[in-house]
Amino acid sequence: MATEQELSEFLKSVEKRAFKRSLFHVRDEEAALDIVQDSMLKLAQHYGDKPVNELAMLFQRILSNCTLDWFRRQKTQRAVFTRIGDLEASVDPDMDFDWLEIHASNNPNQETAHSAQDLTERAQVLQSIENEIQQLPARQREAFLMRYWEEMDVAETAAAMGCSEGSVKTHCFRAIQTLSKALKAKGIEL
Repeated sequence: MATEQELSEFLKSVEKRAFKRSLFHVRDEEAALDIVQDSMLKLAQHYGDKPVNELAMLFQRILSNCTLDWFRRQKTQRAVFTRIGDLEASVDPDMDFDWLEIHASNNPNQETAHSAQDLTERAQVLQSIENEIQQLPARQREAFLMRYWEEMDVAETAAAMGCSEGSVKTHCFRAIQTLSKALKAKGIEL
């Protein structure tokens, strides 16, 4: 059984990756934060008494379900309501905040100085990768992020996605092929 401290440490360890994964899916920072917060609350309320080694799988499944629930609510809301804010094309360039760039560059052990050109090129590459991940079909994106962002194995990913291990492998293979072609077309070699 997980102690309160172990549960707290687990939630702290997954919050940034869970946010980024949700952000890739919903493309809305506030909604992504809500989804992650709801997922964490559900894990703590309903499964906080489970062993620590089961928390990762449970959390991934809860996060996936909360994301699906969000999409269902959005579909219903769009069918019933039209929000005026959606009709306005208000793009504020000052509000552009790239979590991947911030987290990738916030390395306290990194002591080397980078030139402005290096930092700009790095930011552009990270933005290109992020954009291409967002363009993936939903299931491919979900499998790819679980396997390579969350570092889950095939069995864990299959259990979290509610599909077979073969499907996970297929989704990941297709995602990697699509990303590889798209990034090579932009001149990015990883």
